[in-house]
Amino acid sequence: GALVESGGGLVAPGGSLRLSCEASDFTPDYYALMWFGQAPGKEREGVSCISSTMGNGYAYSVKDRFTISRDNQRKMMYLQMKNLKLEDAGVYYCATAMRRFCGETWDAQDNIKYWGEGALVTVSS
Repeated sequence: GALVESGGGLVAPGGSLRLSCEASDFTPDYYALMWFGQAPGKEREGVSCISSTMGNGYAYSVKDRFTISRDNQRKMMYLQMKNLKLEDAGVYYCATAMRRFCGETWDAQDNIKYWGEGALVTVSS
């Protein structure tokens, strides 16, 4: 299986950006998909998760600003990012643990089976 992110770029604080993740070589419909983010000099952390049944979860820091969605027909997942802050900058990875639901441990990286290469988001004025 493979995951490929796109849509990263430079955005001013307060701006918006949409990241995309395309799955290939496996059928993502049955699995929860996640976004992780890694700010410069920091550990990679869970940002959001969307389950096979469209349930979702968000890190507290992005709740009400980011929206996760998926299009199973296109094998795509998205992260709509609004009101971006300087601290949102970093590399964003899509991932899957090949489980159906997000659950309370959706951000546990030990469970991840596939990672994308990452998309760089730069927030700067």
